[in-house]
Amino acid sequence: MSEPDRPRPPLPTPFTALFGIDHPIVQGGMQWIGRAELTAAVAEAGGLGFLTAMTQPDTDALRREIDRCREMTSRPFGVNITMLPAISPPDYPGIARAIVAAGIDIVETAGSLPADVLDVLLDAGVRVLHKCTTLRHALSARARGVHALSIDGFECAGHPGEEDVPGLVLVPRAADLLDIPFVASGGFADGRGLAAALALGAHGVNMGTRFLCTREAPAHERVKQRIVAGTERDTELIFRPLRNTARVARNTVSAEVVRRLGERPRFDAVRELVAGSRGRRVFETGDLEAGIWTVGLSQALIHDIPTVADLMDRLVADAASIIGPRSPVRPAEPGAGE
Repeated sequence: MSEPDRPRPPLPTPFTALFGIDHPIVQGGMQWIGRAELTAAVAEAGGLGFLTAMTQPDTDALRREIDRCREMTSRPFGVNITMLPAISPPDYPGIARAIVAAGIDIVETAGSLPADVLDVLLDAGVRVLHKCTTLRHALSARARGVHALSIDGFECAGHPGEEDVPGLVLVPRAADLLDIPFVASGGFADGRGLAAALALGAHGVNMGTRFLCTREAPAHERVKQRIVAGTERDTELIFRPLRNTARVARNTVSAEVVRRLGERPRFDAVRELVAGSRGRRVFETGDLEAGIWTVGLSQALIHDIPTVADLMDRLVADAASIIGPRSPVRPAEPGAGE
């Protein structure tokens, strides 16, 4: 669809206004998947897509990926920086500086939020969307100046935190406490979920697993077919004894990780099983037993592998038909979180 023919967005929210997008739908950062093809497709369809900085081997490669995405779209997109505990952590401030130097003005942060990284972004006028799994962390991030939040419920892929609060409770609680735009994350895959999130007080949704199962996602077809065939029972929670819980696809590797940590709760007991290079092989070769790979409970709601454009059209149309002429979207209220 050409730009002049693009329909007026039926579900404008404070989040769409903040980031200059058509639809309140976010494709957050996904390791090995958040590349230019997918991010640009989401942007072109009116959502907010994020390249994943940690997918790239260095800042030069990240800059090339940013340039490649700009060749595919002129619409807003951002870069994700996920900051997790590591024996040899990357140079996160250096990555942030490289993103700023590339002219990116939207960044999604996840995990910890070091002051030296946040200062680089805020000082450069970057709009920061921070992903949290708890309300206390959300309030702390808001107080530190982030512009928007992504609130992750227990249903999500990747790291759901240690409090196990599902979105049905977490999202309306966030709506009661927050005074900046936020999107709901975890368990969202269709228009029913988008309508529900808006009704609960969120200003949009973040989806990972649903976007992983699209034609543009750079993952092997066998991965996508496994998601289509999967149910809500086909994920595994690993790293629980280490208090670094992650939700991944259930396979022989994830089962072995759980078994070993049950006997010896130390990371070195599973280090070789959870290496990122093994997870990358899953997406590149389609060998579903090559390593651990993240997927959310929302796979139970996924039954096809559409283009991103078709998926976005369907989500927005279905949500609009459920909501009807009276939108449940509530504006972010100044002072509500104080």
